[in-house]
Amino acid sequence: MSTPIKTAMVLAAGIGSRMRPLTNDRPKALVTVNGKALIDHVLDRLHEAGIETAIVNVHHFADQMEAHLAGRANPKVLIVDERAGLLDSGGGIKNARHLLGDDPILVANIDSLWVGGEVPPLEAMKRAWDPDKMDMLLLLVPRDQGIGLEGPRGFRQEPDGRIIHMADDSNPAPLANVGFQIMKPQLLDDQPQGAFSILPIWWRLQDEGRIFGVAMDAFWLHVGDPAARDEAEARLT
Repeated sequence: MSTPIKTAMVLAAGIGSRMRPLTNDRPKALVTVNGKALIDHVLDRLHEAGIETAIVNVHHFADQMEAHLAGRANPKVLIVDERAGLLDSGGGIKNARHLLGDDPILVANIDSLWVGGEVPPLEAMKRAWDPDKMDMLLLLVPRDQGIGLEGPRGFRQEPDGRIIHMADDSNPAPLANVGFQIMKPQLLDDQPQGAFSILPIWWRLQDEGRIFGVAMDAFWLHVGDPAARDEAEARLT
């Protein structure tokens, strides 16, 4: 039975320095792949997964982002302004805490696409989510099942679904992080305002046995730079 998760946080405020020159005149979220902006690829996936409200943070070329997103209805888009300064992953979510509510939310990066697979990855996440034993669930991909993987670090998975971070660069991890997660927003309630990474929260949950993973059976397209954008377009055409 799928879990009815209705709200998503879309992390779209990054400068996109690795995507230059494509981001010289636009935010990374508005770089197009196969004729569609990255942000729209992600919002369409969220809508298909039953998300009703997407909170999107903006910083780089924020005016362009706001104008582009003004036309979105499904899902409904709410903007969180980070023009004053980037807040990193944890700080960006914390800054939107007043809009997120208290039910579990889906957090999405804007540079992850996928093709194929029998079970839609976000549906697989909803099926796997168990709030009684999990505080966070990461979407993962087998290392040989994607493009644009960055480095050998990632996760291994225990038989019960818990995940363990592998940081040994000489021993590549079997599973890579895709950039989508289900989380309880209360995890951030004891964090200070301002910029901070969410990674320390991951490591605490790992110690507590409360962070799990689910591997997609689709093929992951990490659109992190112009070459990866071109390869993603070739696969989506």
